[in-house]
Amino acid sequence: MTPPHADRPLLGIVLMLGFCLMIPFSDALAKMLGAVFPLLQLILVRFIAQAGLLLPLAIWRGAVIFPSVRVVRLAALRSMLQICGIAMMFSALRVLPLADAVAIAFVMPFIMLILGHHVLGEEVGPRRMIACSVGFAGTLMVVQPSFAAVGWPALLPLGVAVIFALFMLVTRQIAKDIDPIALQGLGGIIGLPILVPLLLLPQIGANPPLTGWIAPPDLGALWLLVALGITGSLGHLLMSWSLRFAPAATLAPMQYLEIPMAALVGLVLFGEFPDGLALMGIAVTIAAGLYIVLRERGLSRKAARG
Repeated sequence: MTPPHADRPLLGIVLMLGFCLMIPFSDALAKMLGAVFPLLQLILVRFIAQAGLLLPLAIWRGAVIFPSVRVVRLAALRSMLQICGIAMMFSALRVLPLADAVAIAFVMPFIMLILGHHVLGEEVGPRRMIACSVGFAGTLMVVQPSFAAVGWPALLPLGVAVIFALFMLVTRQIAKDIDPIALQGLGGIIGLPILVPLLLLPQIGANPPLTGWIAPPDLGALWLLVALGITGSLGHLLMSWSLRFAPAATLAPMQYLEIPMAALVGLVLFGEFPDGLALMGIAVTIAAGLYIVLRERGLSRKAARG
């Protein structure tokens, strides 16, 4: 019988594929609902689902929810970064094509490589630095037509990338000290007392407002809100589970399937598709990202052989 934590690469790949298929639908729901509901209301729905779905699952599995004061403090910082990152991404989706927003945010692996070098002292060779530069160039190719069309909101996914790179660095610091599902559930709990008071503020902004609460106008809108919370939470649960069955180096190339999936969802649901320059930039970004992933895998195997 296979031990519960033994590597099962095929299962890990299937779970990561589920993540790549589900998250673009979650983003598409955020784009649709973002035209009707306040931004903070959508984020609150996301955190309610995260706490309501994942915390009971973690408890059922016997995971420790509060392993130490240090973990809780870093989890609180992680939750605040997650709130800011989701807020920026949902704001970007209001004005940008789905595939463009997702592709621009995929500059995150390059930012993580640079932060890992300067913050954690990790070794980054010249080849990976060149790949980072190429990846940034590809991202700028995606940004340029979007910036020409909508202005500064086209830069929001770059902010998402920076914030979620910091989010991942914080996650690295506590990943070995807490069950990943418990960490997601704990993040949901911490986020709720931050978000609920903000929802009590009067409506700020318009079409739609930033704060306040708008009751769903019909049952269809209510179900879409529920689906937003479920798809976002389950998508990240699939990613967490995938990492339990396969090494990150095996799964990392799979994540780039999220970009063409986002392009397909955007085309079907919104009639959007990246233009020529953006398509070229997406291809450059994916190629540079895959080079870094394969380079990391090769270095890891070499180190393992001694």
